[in-house]
Amino acid sequence: MAVRPLFVPSIEKNSLIQRIDLGFQWHAGMAVTQKQKSIRSLHESALKKGFERVLEISSKSENPIGVKLSAFNLRYRLGDGRQVSVENIYQAGKCFERGGPFVELLDKTPKEAKQDPRLSCSGSLIAFDLNGEAWPLIPVTAFYDWVYLSALRQSPLLAEKLMGFDGFTDIEFNPERSLNCQAASAALFVALARGGELEATLANRDSFLRRLNPFGAKLMSAQSSLF
Repeated sequence: MAVRPLFVPSIEKNSLIQRIDLGFQWHAGMAVTQKQKSIRSLHESALKKGFERVLEISSKSENPIGVKLSAFNLRYRLGDGRQVSVENIYQAGKCFERGGPFVELLDKTPKEAKQDPRLSCSGSLIAFDLNGEAWPLIPVTAFYDWVYLSALRQSPLLAEKLMGFDGFTDIEFNPERSLNCQAASAALFVALARGGELEATLANRDSFLRRLNPFGAKLMSAQSSLF
């Protein structure tokens, strides 16, 4: 047995998303087919809890929408017109004690950007940067969520399809090892959209941080060393 979270949108003021940990049968192996067996088992567990419309968001998803919504595939449009994956934006925006942001990572593949050795040998993470605007480490998922939600807002057809689901998973996300989760970000987008708060929340950095803080402090531990 394994445990993975299901992220469910909420419109409650102090809890925009709900995390539900689900036990399921894990199918060992690195092959995509094995991952997809685990996803099916996870979604069967979600169904038993009453969640019928669940979307796996990852490159392993059997639903093409879930694949397109992976942070490796979802594109963020920069001010110069370039469209870069959410993963690239996130990694290129990291600022460390001894370096960064490494903007050249915008031109790498998502995998290359994520594995760049400078991200692990430049000291502690101290902030994020996007277009010259600094982002704090707290709430811990704020910068990643901002990039993901902004990219979704730039992709209205994908955003519309996302609204048809009531829960989201990411088979690769293990909360014991990571903080940011594309499934959680998707749930946050749906919660804000259903609550009529999306545009006001994404108006600028400060409005986003003010709205995000209640659930950001509640949902995840503030251990920046896990970034």
